[in-house]
Amino acid sequence: MHFAENKSGFAANPGRLLFILTLLLVAVATSSLMLGQIYIPPETIFKIFASVVLPVKQTWSPTLESILFDVRVPRLMAGILVGAGLSISGAAFQGLFRNPLVSPHILGVSSGAGLGAAVAILYFGNILAIQVCSFGGGLLAVFMTYSLSRVYRTTPVLMLVLSGIIVGSLFSAATSLIKYIADPVNDMPSIVFWLLGSLNNASNRDMTVVGPIIVLGISVLLLIRWRINLLAMGEEDARALGVDTGRIRATVILCATMISAAAVSIGGIIGWIGLVIPHIGRLLAGPDNKTLLPVTVLVGASYLVAVDTIARTAMEMEIPIGILTALVGAPIFAYLLRKNRSGW
Repeated sequence: MHFAENKSGFAANPGRLLFILTLLLVAVATSSLMLGQIYIPPETIFKIFASVVLPVKQTWSPTLESILFDVRVPRLMAGILVGAGLSISGAAFQGLFRNPLVSPHILGVSSGAGLGAAVAILYFGNILAIQVCSFGGGLLAVFMTYSLSRVYRTTPVLMLVLSGIIVGSLFSAATSLIKYIADPVNDMPSIVFWLLGSLNNASNRDMTVVGPIIVLGISVLLLIRWRINLLAMGEEDARALGVDTGRIRATVILCATMISAAAVSIGGIIGWIGLVIPHIGRLLAGPDNKTLLPVTVLVGASYLVAVDTIARTAMEMEIPIGILTALVGAPIFAYLLRKNRSGW
């Protein structure tokens, strides 16, 4: 990977770009809180939030307040965290592996989380068990990938990718077996809907328990983003500059795995975000990870919140997010590949 010259005017003024993207996120978030089966005007939203800390006269029904705080705010926060987390994980992995086609799921985390969730749906059936098993399954899959890659004394990055393919295939096969033996009436629809991705079950408890894991992972990746730049130059060059490549690689993998496993435990398997959003970030800010990673956080958060809003308002029946992210992400990715044929 090389840091090619970026022709975008934003690359020369990253502060301006981050400010614009922050405003975009605020606008998308406000729209998400407003729209739904019951429309809530923006002034009412402002008054409800203000009433938490200020003596505001209540002119709204308790139902609106309950919808806002118990349904839409948790779902909005889940969209922001999952979108930001998957996006920065994808950007970090693409820099680490020096490959623009890498996504956060390359090491098998989504396959492991999917198997854990399918087992929990089949044998337990409650949302807490699904999230715990999903998170644990994702971590187990990446641990197996990392352990398998160390058996062979060859290129570490290459063996990680190949081991991830092996482990991911095994876990996907096990998930298919679970789907085959599941009750087609009681269990199968829940397994399929969860595997397609949805923020429908996001709750305040999720934000308290799982949210800090994603925030911690994002924070660490942002703190070490300049070291990811050095790794992107190649391991030999990075070592020559005094960088402990093994330690940085392990840190990036650990953070991205924690983020991805936590994200999947909240919203199921949501594809394309960790693959497409980093490319959009490079188009806006260039390949320098010092700017790219913060940009992908904001773009990814805005993107998933917007897609989730469409998913729950476009039809009477909620559309799984994974379907929309694929329908939107695939053509965008094809366009970006065509636009960046000379390099990334």
